[in-house]
Amino acid sequence: MHKTVLITGASRGIGRAAALRFARAGWRVGVGYRVSETNMHTLVAELADLGALTVAVRGDVSNAEDAKRMVHETRAALGHIDVLINNAGVAYAALFTDTEYADWKRVFAVNVDGAYHCTQAVLPDMVSRQAGVILNVSSIWGLVGASCEVAYSASKAALIGFTKALAKELGPSGIRVNCVAPGVIDTDMNAHLDAPSRAALVEETPLCRLGTPEEVAEALFFLASDASSFFTGQVLSPNGGLVL
Repeated sequence: MHKTVLITGASRGIGRAAALRFARAGWRVGVGYRVSETNMHTLVAELADLGALTVAVRGDVSNAEDAKRMVHETRAALGHIDVLINNAGVAYAALFTDTEYADWKRVFAVNVDGAYHCTQAVLPDMVSRQAGVILNVSSIWGLVGASCEVAYSASKAALIGFTKALAKELGPSGIRVNCVAPGVIDTDMNAHLDAPSRAALVEETPLCRLGTPEEVAEALFFLASDASSFFTGQVLSPNGGLVL
């Protein structure tokens, strides 16, 4: 039987790599995006070339109605959702004293409220079926914090708490909830880093390089698969040893 995954923030980076990984394994793939329509058209074409049944759903996960509609459209096209990957996120770098409340709210609206809205939308069906997997994409900065990224770090730490508490609540319903907390990954989100900053991060990482979106996608695929059937409430951190 074909399984279905819905991945938010799938137009680029980790979300895009995850969509391709699931498609190669024969999954049906729902890919969520907000504005990157050109990138999404390209991804959908690649997924089709892999033979995957796919639907692209557009919306802002920080908006509850958008999240509900994205879930509804995915189900209508692909059937029930077996796995939800809350990947959509925004970064924000600034001194805390320079962080406006509007910026703080926007980071939490996407990174935390987005996970809330999408999870609320998929849960009734998962509970009814007594099966399902929810995966949240956090960050190493959610584990240890990052200077000049207080809002981002706090939002990603919230996802870890969300994961652990929800795993306890949903375990009796046969639903697993886990988290991936990547290290510094070579994605568009980190494209703003200048050469000295990248070099410093590489030097601080025991494996002496940045991670790739594909490596994070492998972690997500593992946690979505039956190979991790006894994993719940866990935080898996592919970070090259930057955080031990």
